[in-house]
Amino acid sequence: MANKKQNTTADWQSRDSRHYLHPFTDYQELGAKGSRIITRADGIYIWDSDRNKILDGMAGLWCVNLGYGQQALIEAAYRQMQELPYYNSFFQTAHPPAIELAELLCDISPERFKHSFFTGSGSEANDTVIRLVRRYWDLADQPDKQIIVSRKNAYHGSTVAAPSLGGMTEMHKQGGLPIPHIVHIEQPYYFGLGGGLSPEEFGLQQARLLQQKIQELGKENVAAFIGEPVQGAGGVIIPPEGYWPEIQ
Repeated sequence: MANKKQNTTADWQSRDSRHYLHPFTDYQELGAKGSRIITRADGIYIWDSDRNKILDGMAGLWCVNLGYGQQALIEAAYRQMQELPYYNSFFQTAHPPAIELAELLCDISPERFKHSFFTGSGSEANDTVIRLVRRYWDLADQPDKQIIVSRKNAYHGSTVAAPSLGGMTEMHKQGGLPIPHIVHIEQPYYFGLGGGLSPEEFGLQQARLLQQKIQELGKENVAAFIGEPVQGAGGVIIPPEGYWPEIQ
């Protein structure tokens, strides 16, 4: 039997360009350079198809926080795939792994957080948040509370509702975004916007923009505020120390 042909980088790049649509990609640059083909990973390193060893500073997409090749995770996934690889939780159905994880998250979360709703991605989670928040106010007999306040330069996902929550205007150019009833206030970016204020003064000033926006819109119309503790994709923007206490 003939040996199976080993694909070169050029082979993978050619197949990639014919069939695979990449998110967050400049297609002119992709066409000129071709994609980088990642073939394996271990610990904090990845290797490409040219055998270059690369430190994965992004940890996948900020989600491989334990590193690659964790044997305990591999074995747990293997056991679960054998026992019950998937089942839904629609229509009064549950399964032990989801129940156990929901309990664990409750145990390690602040006391007021008692329930979990599982999704497949952050974008999906934030789309769901919009529906949950608005449904909550419907059931509370306050259906006019529809507006969600977010921040400029925030990133909350890449679907339709999630990038509407996000404050990245370049994303709003795709698909007529943002959707209705989403508004944005300025971000707490001290190094770019602080002017002559101290960090403490700036943090309080930016936090109070939320109160001002709620007063402007009418509190009877505002459903929620959403904000990343640290704005990751927006530039790793860490608010001044007093910002979040004032927001809360």
